[in-house]
Amino acid sequence: MVSRPTLQVQSLRLEAPLALDCGRVLDNVTLAFETYGALNDTKDNAILLCHALTGDQFVASQHPVTGKPGWWERMVGPGKPIDTDRFHVICANVVGSCMGSTGPASAGADGAPFAMNFPVITIRDMVRAQIALLDALGIERLHAVVGGSMGGMQALSLAANWPQRTQRVLGIATTARHSAQNIAFHEVGRQAIMADPAWAKGDYYASGQSPDKGLSVARMAAHITYLSEAGLTEKFGRRLQDRDAKSFGFDADFQVESYLRYQGISFTDRFDANSYLYITRAMDYFDLAEEHGGRLADAFGKASDVRFCLVSFDTDWLYTTADMRDVVHALNAVAAPVSFVELSAPYGHDSFLLDVPALDRVVTGFVG
Repeated sequence: MVSRPTLQVQSLRLEAPLALDCGRVLDNVTLAFETYGALNDTKDNAILLCHALTGDQFVASQHPVTGKPGWWERMVGPGKPIDTDRFHVICANVVGSCMGSTGPASAGADGAPFAMNFPVITIRDMVRAQIALLDALGIERLHAVVGGSMGGMQALSLAANWPQRTQRVLGIATTARHSAQNIAFHEVGRQAIMADPAWAKGDYYASGQSPDKGLSVARMAAHITYLSEAGLTEKFGRRLQDRDAKSFGFDADFQVESYLRYQGISFTDRFDANSYLYITRAMDYFDLAEEHGGRLADAFGKASDVRFCLVSFDTDWLYTTADMRDVVHALNAVAAPVSFVELSAPYGHDSFLLDVPALDRVVTGFVG
């Protein structure tokens, strides 16, 4: 078997089969999740926090595989912008992922891993599973749903398809559809994985090998899109890595090369290659307007009582401010209450994960 750390996670098996957009039904779905803060007696202080592509449920607790702090520990906790002294925060690992929720590495009906027999999923399927989790937890209406990047897609999908389940929606550095450029970058990553001989058409779980080389390249390509040119120049420039002169070879001469190689290799320790294929495909299929007859405003026709806050960053070229304004205009068209802000930050798309004090103030003001 491929060597992966054994996870000890909080999880729940959904009672009913999960009907998927592709037409298939997934039985015995397990969702792994983490919670922070206490749920009050009226169960109206819950916040659903949706994670990004390579994220997971470990928002504000130590990651069991890497040992690193939670991916939004600076934002979630006692006295923080999402204050767990006041709110009950829930974050579920999405269906299709590999941190305890049902995905390609999970056992199918025959006891073997699904691998590429796992059904193709969508962002709406991920949210459908989260709604089932909320039902199981007895939470009828959220105080808020919050997400950045792919997490923001889930937040918008919940508002469009289950508007009665939340009072507020906070979408950060996200979009209502994947552009051709977004799809193109994901396809480069998928092809890198599938070109790795160890991928074995996805059936690598019992081989003793995994397509780590391909997954590493996929992560490197994607990571470039999360950063800004100014941020890369400031952090690395053309500085050499541990040497005084160019090697005139193909080792990592430049610091930025070494950084990307590290990002790629370390990613393979915690993520499953097939999950990467499935989740990136779900993101590529995401198009809220297409789901609702071709007009984005129609997606939010039943969400006029939901409060929205949308945040973009001026250096984010993956999901741009123009993308976010399209969502704002759609919400204006149905008279939904919406506030919008473009924040200045040098970090590109990843700004929502990094130290941007202005974002802290926005989150505090809106969620509180």
